[in-house]
Amino acid sequence: MSHHAVGPGASEPLLATEEGVARVQAALRERGLDGWLLYDFKDRNPIGRALLGLEWTTRRGFALIPAAGQPRLLIHAIEHSSWRHLDWPKTSYSSWRQLERGLEALLDGCSRVAAETSEGGAVPYLDLLPAGMAEMVRATGVHLASSGDLVSTFYAVWTPAQREEHGRASALVKAVARDAFQRAADHLARGEPLVEGALATWIRGELARRGAPAEASCIVAIGPTASDPHYDPGESGEPIRPGDLLLIDLWGAVHEESVPADQTWMGYMGRELPPRYGELWDTVKAARDAVVESLRSRWAAGDVIRGFEADDVARRVIADAGWGEYFIHRTGHSMDRDLHGRGPNLDNLETSDDRVLVPGVGFSVEPGIYVAGDVGIRTEINVHMGPAGPEVTVDEPQQDVFLFPVD
Repeated sequence: MSHHAVGPGASEPLLATEEGVARVQAALRERGLDGWLLYDFKDRNPIGRALLGLEWTTRRGFALIPAAGQPRLLIHAIEHSSWRHLDWPKTSYSSWRQLERGLEALLDGCSRVAAETSEGGAVPYLDLLPAGMAEMVRATGVHLASSGDLVSTFYAVWTPAQREEHGRASALVKAVARDAFQRAADHLARGEPLVEGALATWIRGELARRGAPAEASCIVAIGPTASDPHYDPGESGEPIRPGDLLLIDLWGAVHEESVPADQTWMGYMGRELPPRYGELWDTVKAARDAVVESLRSRWAAGDVIRGFEADDVARRVIADAGWGEYFIHRTGHSMDRDLHGRGPNLDNLETSDDRVLVPGVGFSVEPGIYVAGDVGIRTEINVHMGPAGPEVTVDEPQQDVFLFPVD
């Protein structure tokens, strides 16, 4: 069996190439780091596994990418096959005593190394080094620094192929959303209202059938149930009736190695949107657009932009409109080969994400207002930090709530 991870559309793992190692080493020197320590045990670090090209391990393994010189490995004596594609010096261990001595030798000469850790658990998606292993590293006298911006630069950035595939998925997801609203309206016109779960099942099937089967799923919720941002009715749920505000959040990717598209759209089952719903929509749309404008203007000015700053922009718009207490989640999540990726989030609520929005990363922008048991409303687009600046990846983001006269 192969232990070298290569999926559809995947290229050679970054650290399996001399060029990739050289790029990482330059970044380490730029940040004043002596190395990057990549640790994995039983598939728990997808970042390290992808960068190293690992597919199957059952014992603790370490790769140190030093700021200068050749990378080196510390691996278990029975796992050489899993690491054989990396032509680096390898030290084996069997016993825990050998592991401790080997780790100390691996880190010899280092005083400050990066690892997948997050001080205070501030960024959960990055906090992958177990506490016990962190203690073992620190016991060698080495200071651990977060690898956050390294992960953004070398793992979370999109390849040109991923950008193209995401664009295809984006158009497909948008079309399925619009068809789903029409399907709900058509059923009402026939006097056969759909329940939320039935429409969700149809959407998942359409995403797969039309070409975005990876991670394909959705949230379908009418006004009161949409006040729970991650509502899931299973196969049933509430019927969609005339006068209902309907939220559809849906996502899918072309294949497992491509970047999903993730969008939220709003529709109203009636001829005229009630003024209160209109006020809420105008507020979340203004917050969304303010984030995009801020990203573009700051990029043009050459500013370093951090995730928490973009969240602050959206949160300020919603708070100024009087709805701040009802915006109960971050403004956006990282997107890479995972729907919720390992790069910077737009977040200064759940965490304070100070990672840089480096060129090549992507994320959602999805401000929302949720009044418990009453109404939930959200707009969601995706943004890629492209070569010429921030790109909204959905063609023609929603400007008005869709209206479907059904009475």
